[in-house]
Amino acid sequence: MYTRRGDKGETSLFGSRRVAKDDLRVEAYGTIDELNTVIGVVVAASKNRSLAAQLVEIQKLLFIAGGDAATELSSLHKVPRISSADTLLLERMTDKLAGELPRLSNFVLPGGGQTGAMLQLARSVCRRAERRVVSASKAENLNPELLPFFNRLSSYLFDLSRWANKLEGKKEKIWKG
Repeated sequence: MYTRRGDKGETSLFGSRRVAKDDLRVEAYGTIDELNTVIGVVVAASKNRSLAAQLVEIQKLLFIAGGDAATELSSLHKVPRISSADTLLLERMTDKLAGELPRLSNFVLPGGGQTGAMLQLARSVCRRAERRVVSASKAENLNPELLPFFNRLSSYLFDLSRWANKLEGKKEKIWKG
């Protein structure tokens, strides 16, 4: 199905306001969508049910984050919003993983096994989503909870990558400058 409404380079925010497709807010929620897709690829390729289940929960939160970023705070449409409870959940999940991993004193090169490498890709897309949310927040009034959420999510994805490599018996490659 197609509407042709975007043929001139505009789209609608959730509600009715029309904006250019390269609007900072559209860039933010578009990158959140891209992150969700990368995580979907990891879920599809994962042989570990626990890891896949955790990531499906993250995908659900990313749908909320995308809708949140696509909806003005002043909108009459009530949509679910990312909250500090979501960020705290990510902190608990990250702390659990960190407790099972050796401490790092050096940078780790992205890679390892296939799952670990794909999670590092997801982490880097998450960092880009965070940057896009920062840019959009400077121009418009976005939910301030989005910033700490994406900051914690990238930490979680980093540790999840390390955990996946540990499960697959893949050694981390340390970078020393």
